[in-house]
Amino acid sequence: MNETNDLWLAGVDGCPSGWIAAFVRPTGEACEVAIFPRFADIVAARQIAVVAVDMPIGLPARTGLGGRAAENAVRPLLGARQSSVFSVPSRAAIEETDYRAACDTALATSDPPRKVSKQLFNIAPKIREVDGALRTDAALAARAFEVHPELAFWRLNGERPLTEPKKVKSRCYEPGLALRRDLLIAAGLPPAIVHGAPPKGAGPDDLLDALACAAIARRVHAGTAHPFPTQVERDAFGLPMAIWA
Repeated sequence: MNETNDLWLAGVDGCPSGWIAAFVRPTGEACEVAIFPRFADIVAARQIAVVAVDMPIGLPARTGLGGRAAENAVRPLLGARQSSVFSVPSRAAIEETDYRAACDTALATSDPPRKVSKQLFNIAPKIREVDGALRTDAALAARAFEVHPELAFWRLNGERPLTEPKKVKSRCYEPGLALRRDLLIAAGLPPAIVHGAPPKGAGPDDLLDALACAAIARRVHAGTAHPFPTQVERDAFGLPMAIWA
């Protein structure tokens, strides 16, 4: 991709108040972090060449054991962190707004039959938000890449799973956060941002996850990122079903 002085890359993660985005240049320490209520607001904020978002992209008509091929490709790499990779159900299940209905639809569209996890259902509105934005904007879809923070940190850690969790009993775990901060700084993210307070409406882990996504956005832009699985399938709308790192 051609670089210009006003070119940005974005690492995006969901957070309690909407979305947290870390904007970086292809190289250097320039970095800005902000909260946005809607995913569409992020891509309208500035000229973005790559949007690396921690949210499923590409929703299958049916799923097999463990969800999509993407989830099954990355879980074995993450060791004790693999539980952070949720199984993505069918598009029809994601489109249900009632949990029981989502589970019934998921059971009917999976083999072996599997319900939707409560954690996945809780982020389904954000999945629908990203999906709707990409299906209505082909140019945006071409710039959007699905990422996962734990896979990003695996890549930044020399392709080794992290030994410490970022949360214990739903609370931020400082040894795990410290490990992730060190990896982000080693990857070229500015220490002042990495060690800084998250913007209002996001937690410390949300900030680090968005920065990890931004680190992978740089890899995508540089042509050094790889998809999992390597053979990328597409859903009925042509959206790729792969996690990049």
